[in-house]
Amino acid sequence: MIVLALDTSGVDCSACVYDSASDKVLGDVCETIGKGHAERLMAVIDGALQQAQLPLQQIERIAVTIGPGSFTGIRVGVAAARGFALSLGVDAVGVTTLETIALHHLLENPGHPVAVGLDAKRGEAYLQTFAADGSPLREAVLLSLDDAKAALSGFDGAVIGSAAPLFAGQENGAGPDHFPIAAVARAGARKPAGQPKPAPLYLRGPDARPQTGFALARRDVA
Repeated sequence: MIVLALDTSGVDCSACVYDSASDKVLGDVCETIGKGHAERLMAVIDGALQQAQLPLQQIERIAVTIGPGSFTGIRVGVAAARGFALSLGVDAVGVTTLETIALHHLLENPGHPVAVGLDAKRGEAYLQTFAADGSPLREAVLLSLDDAKAALSGFDGAVIGSAAPLFAGQENGAGPDHFPIAAVARAGARKPAGQPKPAPLYLRGPDARPQTGFALARRDVA
């Protein structure tokens, strides 16, 4: 299966063309841009396809990160994935950033469970634990650091991700979470057929809120 993987969930804007039959990355492009994913994503995809020397029409599945992560970035990636899937007549699957990081770790460190914690700022962390085979042991949750530490009490496995230093009592997290776009492709290729359309995974509401107190009073016109 030829998979086109997309990631716009964090500071990176990435695309990858992956052949699951040979477990080979045919082309990948990653730009660390912070913001502006909507403006760069199509050029990044074009670059990955050019490296792979494949036309878009040969893509058989789209994989995209659905969060947790940047509210706007996730929307950009999911919208692009669904649009490509519709135009090509192929499946699009969503992959969380947590499972992507877990799978990448387990491929290099097999045999033990892993907990992935992402620094969500404001004294909170996104947390999910996975078995040694990569299957989730619990749903992804947003917890206070104290609650996350309590949830990990007695956990017999590696604790990774940008929140890991916070769980260990340090003042700062490890910075933005990066992972190879190939990990998104591999995770997407593992998904069974017939998955629901990818949708953003928002464990926290958007920071922007409608202004209050500025609405104009309604005026009835005779």
